[in-house]
Amino acid sequence: MKCLLAGTLACTLVLTVQGFYSSSDDVVELNPSNFNREVLQSDSLWLVEFYAPWCGHCQRLTPDWKKAATALKGIVKVGAVDADQHKTLGGQYGIRGFPTIKIFGANKNKPEDYQGGRTSQAIVDGAMNALRSLVKERLSGRTGGSDQSRQSGGSSGGGSKKDVVELTDDNFDQMVLNSEDVWMVEFFAPWCGHCKNLEPEWAAAATEVKEQTKGKVRLGAVDATVHQGLASRYGIRGFPTIKIFQKGEEPEDYDGGRTRSDIVARALDLFSANAPPPELLEILNEDILKKICEDYQLCVISVLPHILDTGAAGRNAYLEVVMKMAEKYKKKMWGWLWTEAGAQMELESSLGIGGFGYPAMAAINARKMKFALLKGSFSETGIHEFLRDLSMGRGSTASVGGGALPKIHTVEPWDGKDGELPVEDDIDLSDVELDDLGKDEL
Repeated sequence: MKCLLAGTLACTLVLTVQGFYSSSDDVVELNPSNFNREVLQSDSLWLVEFYAPWCGHCQRLTPDWKKAATALKGIVKVGAVDADQHKTLGGQYGIRGFPTIKIFGANKNKPEDYQGGRTSQAIVDGAMNALRSLVKERLSGRTGGSDQSRQSGGSSGGGSKKDVVELTDDNFDQMVLNSEDVWMVEFFAPWCGHCKNLEPEWAAAATEVKEQTKGKVRLGAVDATVHQGLASRYGIRGFPTIKIFQKGEEPEDYDGGRTRSDIVARALDLFSANAPPPELLEILNEDILKKICEDYQLCVISVLPHILDTGAAGRNAYLEVVMKMAEKYKKKMWGWLWTEAGAQMELESSLGIGGFGYPAMAAINARKMKFALLKGSFSETGIHEFLRDLSMGRGSTASVGGGALPKIHTVEPWDGKDGELPVEDDIDLSDVELDDLGKDEL
């Protein structure tokens, strides 16, 4: 009999704590599926209680919350979130205790904490005060708006979002899945605090990644509360979630840091893994030098010994070393050039090479007209140390001689063969008296 009674009480307790609100109440039950539509996109003022069914304080608040909702019907919206069941939704608003009441007023993305009493009268008074503040703001012309899709407006962090691509149910397949480019896509919710913190970092990273990869890696964003089909397709359960899409491969989760530098670093890793090896071009004319040095952050120039000094095998060995380094540093998006010693003397002079010490290497920043010289050996190890220091902002630099890119002579491209000594004209010795050779004149 005691067991039966205990079971009955337990059932009654479960029914009580799980049945806080019903369809007959004026309290709107909110969850991740309807929160954006009901609250964030609404022009109404909302009071939202975040509760847990096992919470004794929540149970005691329930009748007053219902009574306040009825009194405010048609004036202020009153809702409730089971934050124990919908932990993600509660987490986005930093809910750490129960019950927590928040006021969603002029700026739905920045709700205020309700600090009043827990009686129905205190709740109604708090709601009316918030309502008066909302009306006053509207009269003064200031309104926060619902900001349904953050990517369509300005950034609260002050950064431009022009390079973050807004993705939707309609354009996602065409722009992302059918693209040859690599995509990093953020799935966000407008009400999500972590998403708001990420927003300026994501926008800044998008611009830097676009520039450094020439648009080969792109950053996009999906409002998962609006485009729920996409969110469901990729199993999005928390915000923000970032996924990486590469053509022909399954999407992978991004689990790196959330700062601009973290995002850029991962994007450049993706770019370098998919990018073709950079070209190593011979400096044949002025256009080649200007294009490479002006289009890239740095142009790395190798001055190789004359072909007569190395032969084809020796030159190819040097070129192979440079190509390995170009491949190693390809995510830096630098330009790579080479020339033969003596072919471009003005260039050598402007870089302080001066006709000796071949092979030599210099890296030019054409925007600043600064250059750095390789001081170590022309080997994989020596060049790697030189380029590593450059990439980390270390090493000494000097100004390019003349303050501008030097004059470049038009030359024929190397044919890949060994060099040949120049052929001199034959000398006719038929008129020379050989008997007179060696006689001293008195």
